Amino acid sequence: MGDLTRDSDRLIETGRILRDDNRAGGRHRRGGKSIGSHSARARRKNLMARLRNVLIALFTIWVGAGIAGAFVSGIGFFGVMAVLLASVIAIAVFASFPKVKQPKRADLNKGDVGQMVTRTELWLEAQRPALPPPAVTLVDQIGVQLDGLSAQLQHVDQNHPKAREVRSLVGEQLPEMIDAYRRIPPHLQREERGGSTPAQQLEKSLGTISGEIDSITRQLAEGSLDDLAIRHRFLDYKFGAAQDGAPALKGPE
Repeated sequence: MGDLTRDSDRLIETGRILRDDNRAGGRHRRGGKSIGSHSARARRKNLMARLRNVLIALFTIWVGAGIAGAFVSGIGFFGVMAVLLASVIAIAVFASFPKVKQPKRADLNKGDVGQMVTRTELWLEAQRPALPPPAVTLVDQIGVQLDGLSAQLQHVDQNHPKAREVRSLVGEQLPEMIDAYRRIPPHLQREERGGSTPAQQLEKSLGTISGEIDSITRQLAEGSLDDLAIRHRFLDYKFGAAQDGAPALKGPE
């Protein structure tokens, strides 16, 4: 009797979770939208590869049909139907393949930091259907932040302390936290334990990571901001007087 009661409670809780997720926009919405420019670039590259393959296949089919028709004085009605069928099959096959290669969890932290960011964005996109809606929103936000962080890291040595900090935060702690959440059975993800639920803990942790990424980006950008301010003050000092009516500085004649 006790087992039956627990099973009933679990089914009711699972139904409540699905109801809340549907109201919030759907737990299992598909990740068609890229969360950052790196993953978007990878998807565009994949789309161009598919288009190229479709065009090559169609060109091969139609040229082959033309050559065959030249040798046999036309391919006839059934030949035309076969060419059309082959064209439809080629479009259906090559428009769906190759798929965007989803990076494996173990490969996220390999390569340079820029490659790590690209792989992490693609990996995060694949995790979105398994996350609660508030966490999905935070993942999308982190994707945008990773773009800004990546732009700053292009000018930083791979062994810079901040680059190593990013590797730890984005390449290790972030995926480990999501993996830990996904290992929890769905009916327990909203069950309160120790004052909060696993879903709430995930959301809070993602918010913390988002804040850390923003902090690191700002720290790395301080040098560029200071350089811009110095150049602005120099130009203002050198040419500001001319704008105020004083004679401009003349170069050697």
